[in-house]
Amino acid sequence: MKLDPLSVPYRAGESVVRLAWLLVFFVFGSPAVGGGISGITGLVGAWFVVTLAYQLVYYQRFEYELTDETLDIRSGVVSRRNREIPIRRVQNVDVSRNVVHRLLGIAQINLETAGGSSTEASLKYVSFEEAERLQSELGRLKRGESEPGTEPAPERDLFTITPKELVLLGITGINLRLLSFVTVLLPIIAPSLRERFADPLLGLAVTAPIAAVAIVVVTAAVSGVLAVTNYYGFRLSRQNDDLQYERGLLQRFSGTIPLEKVQTLTISENVIARRIGHASLAVETAGYAPSDSGSQSAVPLAARDRVVTLAQSVEPFEELSFERPPNRARYRYVVRYGLIALIAIGVTFGANRLTQLPFAWYVTLGLLPVVPVAAHLKWINIGYDVQSEYIVLAEGFWTHTVTVVPYYRVQTVVDAQTVFQRRRNLATLVVDTAGSSGLTGRQPRALDIDEDRAAALREQVADRLQESLLTRREQRRRERLESIAAGPSAEPT
Repeated sequence: MKLDPLSVPYRAGESVVRLAWLLVFFVFGSPAVGGGISGITGLVGAWFVVTLAYQLVYYQRFEYELTDETLDIRSGVVSRRNREIPIRRVQNVDVSRNVVHRLLGIAQINLETAGGSSTEASLKYVSFEEAERLQSELGRLKRGESEPGTEPAPERDLFTITPKELVLLGITGINLRLLSFVTVLLPIIAPSLRERFADPLLGLAVTAPIAAVAIVVVTAAVSGVLAVTNYYGFRLSRQNDDLQYERGLLQRFSGTIPLEKVQTLTISENVIARRIGHASLAVETAGYAPSDSGSQSAVPLAARDRVVTLAQSVEPFEELSFERPPNRARYRYVVRYGLIALIAIGVTFGANRLTQLPFAWYVTLGLLPVVPVAAHLKWINIGYDVQSEYIVLAEGFWTHTVTVVPYYRVQTVVDAQTVFQRRRNLATLVVDTAGSSGLTGRQPRALDIDEDRAAALREQVADRLQESLLTRREQRRRERLESIAAGPSAEPT
């Protein structure tokens, strides 16, 4: 099979767009070149011809074939590369289409495999009909259905985002990381506004807060718009043992989440969402690249009860009842936040004495009564719940997360102590799965629990891991025997 012929001019156009900024800099930045718009046009045209020729050769030498066992891909212009991707290792098949893709009738397919550190294979680009066919066929082969004509099981709708929920998502979906732009834009905007005041100090005192608020508002608006466009038309359904989703306004995504590959479920709610009783659900598998964090949003935003019910339909965990860390953990947070407050007070006081600027440094003393409140809020949002088949871990105030980890998905369990934790006989239990980022990255954990309890919990989780693996192995053996007894036609491939 070949890629879609329209992939040739589109990929060439992508290459030109990626280098457009370099061409503009080259033409306008070098007096010796000159040429202005005509020079840019000539360079763009020449580059497009070169890349078009390259993409034409790439198209001719790129072939793929889907067999009952593997997806075979042969590619390469200068050097040849032949790959055989076992169907049984394919975990996620994602189809994405932006506005131009939809106009041209093409799509991109990304395949993720178990244990892969990056996207295993990407087909850029095939027709949309071919993308749907490949997605369907790969799903059929993963389920072990040998006949292409087998009627697929009907889809069952699980969740469709409503206009109200989409608006709430735009309000609650503020990306706090975008607030870093405040530190970049504020020094640029504030001086121009300050010039309107005769007193420079008064101008700074008035314009700096106004500019900061304006930037925060714009940042919130931009992040809200991005959230709305990313999850416009979000729909989640279930077919056989796969979750299927589609979403996006400008760029449309669709894909599958195999239930048997689910590593963890995470229910999260930021401060705003928690105030209105809403939350989101993320399903994590082991097949995504690190840049994707291994997670797919199963529910971008809905009423919390509805989210918990849907999560329990994926992994039937029990009602949650968290055990909190000991009170000495709360005292630890009081000391930590108290030191931070004292440092802030000391810095502002020192700046006032050394620079002789007449600003009210003593306002920072207001941080001291906030310290115990912040410590209590952190403590009350941490906990763990040991269930018969799952361990559930909770943490976070600004964004509160509840992570459900099946025992049979656990890979390592570690109880670790920092120098400060050892002074108060506390420890952190880290539960690592194939979908998490390892011991140095994002992973489910129980923070600041009693060190003896952490050691006992580590052994308990390890024991239940072995028990759950034995149970699943015995269940699969019984299913295989029942399938063989039912006849050769029912035997799984």
